[in-house]
Amino acid sequence: MTADDEGMREEIRRELTENILPFWQGRMRDPNGGFFGAANCDGIVDKTAPRASVVNARILWTFATATRVLGASYRATADWAFDDLRTRFVDGEHGGLYWLIDADGRPLSDRKQIYAQAFAIYAFSEYARATGNRDSLRLAIELFHLIEKHAADRGRGGYIEALGRAWGPLDDMRLSDKDLNSPKSMNTHLHVMEAYTNLLRVWRDPALVARQADLIAVTLDRIVDAGHFRLFFDMDWRPLGDHVSYGHDIEGSWLLVEAAEVLGDAALIARAREAAILMAERTLAEGRDRDGSLHYEAHGDGRLIDADKHWWPQAEALVGFRNAFEMTGDAAFRDAARDVWAFIRDKLTDRAHGEWHAKLKPDGRPYTAAEDPDACLAGPWKCPYHNGRACFEMLERLKG
Repeated sequence: MTADDEGMREEIRRELTENILPFWQGRMRDPNGGFFGAANCDGIVDKTAPRASVVNARILWTFATATRVLGASYRATADWAFDDLRTRFVDGEHGGLYWLIDADGRPLSDRKQIYAQAFAIYAFSEYARATGNRDSLRLAIELFHLIEKHAADRGRGGYIEALGRAWGPLDDMRLSDKDLNSPKSMNTHLHVMEAYTNLLRVWRDPALVARQADLIAVTLDRIVDAGHFRLFFDMDWRPLGDHVSYGHDIEGSWLLVEAAEVLGDAALIARAREAAILMAERTLAEGRDRDGSLHYEAHGDGRLIDADKHWWPQAEALVGFRNAFEMTGDAAFRDAARDVWAFIRDKLTDRAHGEWHAKLKPDGRPYTAAEDPDACLAGPWKCPYHNGRACFEMLERLKG
C-alpha cells in the first residue's frame, strides 16, 4: 500500500464510521420501529414522511455489511432494520415487498416494482451472510422465485419493470416520474444482477447460477452499447431514447465484473472486464468535470441534462475508477478516483449534520432547504447505500 492509499483509506474509514453510519443510527432511527423517511439538508427530520422499501432494504444491507466488515457493534442496528423490513414491508398475502408505506406501516403503494424486490434480495442475503439468519435467507430465496415466476421474459430475455400487488399487469411501470414508461430498463436489470450476485454468495443453487449467467449475457448483449448503457427498452429490446447516465455507466462497470467473478464463468469474466474498461474509459473522457466530480446525465450528443452534482455518481465513480485501475494499471484511473474522493471529502460531506448532501449546485456549493427540497440528507431515494457501499469497497481495495 502506498502512503497516498493508506491516507485515503483512513479518511474513508473515518467518513464511514464517524459521519455516515452514526447519522442513520442516531438521527434517523425511529424508536417506534424502522427509520424515519426524510431529513432535509438543514438536518430537520420529517417523522411523518412515507418510507420506501428500496431505502429500507438498502439500510439493512448497509448495517448487515457493517456488522460483517466492521464488527458486532453494528449488529443491533442491522437487527432493527431486518425486523422492520420483514414485518412492515413484506406482503403477507401475495408475497414480495410493497413499494411505499406510511410512517405507521400502512401501504401507500402496493405495486411490486421488480427493482424493489431485487434490493430486498440484496439486503436479506447480506443479513444472512453476516449473521447466519435462516429466515432472512428464506425470504431472499422466496423473492428470487417470485421474480422468476412473474417478471422473467423467457422468450426475449430479461425482466419486466413492475406488476400489481397480486403480480398482475400494470399500465404504468415507471420507477420514478422522470423515467420513461418502458417495460424494460437498464436500472432494474443492473440491480437484479447485483442482488443475484449477493444471493449466490450464500445460496449457490443451479437455477440461480443459470439465471445469473443469462442476465449477465443479456446486459452485455442488449444494454451495453459502445461504452455506455442504454437506459430504456421496449419488450423486444429496442432502445427508447439516447440519454447517457454517467453514474450508472461507471457503477455498472464494476458491478458487471463483480457479477461475473462471483458467478465464476471465465468467458463472461473476460467479456465483462472488456466492457467495463471501455465504460470506464468513456466515463473518464466524457463524464468528468474539471473539479474532479462526475456529471449526472447527458443527451446523446453530450449536452448536460442536469448540471447539479448528485451524490451517488460520485460514490460510484470512486469505486468504478479504482476498479478500472486495478484491471489496467492505468494511473489515469487511479488519479480520477483520488480526485473524486477529494471532491466528496471537501464538498459533498455534511460535517454539521452528518451524511452527504444529495446534490450540490454546479459550482459545488450546497443548496439550502428553501432553495431545493430535493437536496436532502435522507429521502425516498437518499440513504447510506451508494456512499456506504463505496466506503466498504474502498476499504477493501486500498488494503494493498
